[in-house]
Amino acid sequence: MEAPVSEFEDTVSAICAALRRNGWRLATAESCTGGGIAAAVTDVAGVSDVFAGGVVTYSNAFKHQLLGVTQHTLAACGAVSEQTAHDMTAGLTARYGVEAGVAVTGIAGPGGGTVDKPVGLVYVGTAVNADICVTRQLFTGNRRQIRCDTIRTALRQLYNHLIRKGYDNGDQSSDKQDSG
Repeated sequence: MEAPVSEFEDTVSAICAALRRNGWRLATAESCTGGGIAAAVTDVAGVSDVFAGGVVTYSNAFKHQLLGVTQHTLAACGAVSEQTAHDMTAGLTARYGVEAGVAVTGIAGPGGGTVDKPVGLVYVGTAVNADICVTRQLFTGNRRQIRCDTIRTALRQLYNHLIRKGYDNGDQSSDKQDSG
């Protein structure tokens, strides 16, 4: 997590510019990064107009209480799962009234991994105007490297999600094309 601000600054600036053009706000929900995504966003000056805030939901209780992840999902799928990342992302945007969100849950290590869920397994969820995308990542390295890779990937995924949906330039027409 000792990455220089400049490593994330260009991506964060591009995300914030797209959010501004659309009049949107961003929030984060983080488990394994412990607030690192929010820190990367707020390291860039002048983001207060688009960054609503973030929650660190390290425990299952906080995932449930603050984001609405169901006890059933946590018991059946586990905290580190595609479904939990999806529900974290959906809960984040719905509960906090933002149009864009990033949620991450994973195992940064060095302990906690299993054969099915090894250290480095991370699920990254992004939301853009109610469209949710969750990806599975498997990072290598030590705890700091895994967390830094997660932050980088989450920010890039959000930016790419904005581009894919056509919201990087204020043009919302691609959403209309998706429905046909």
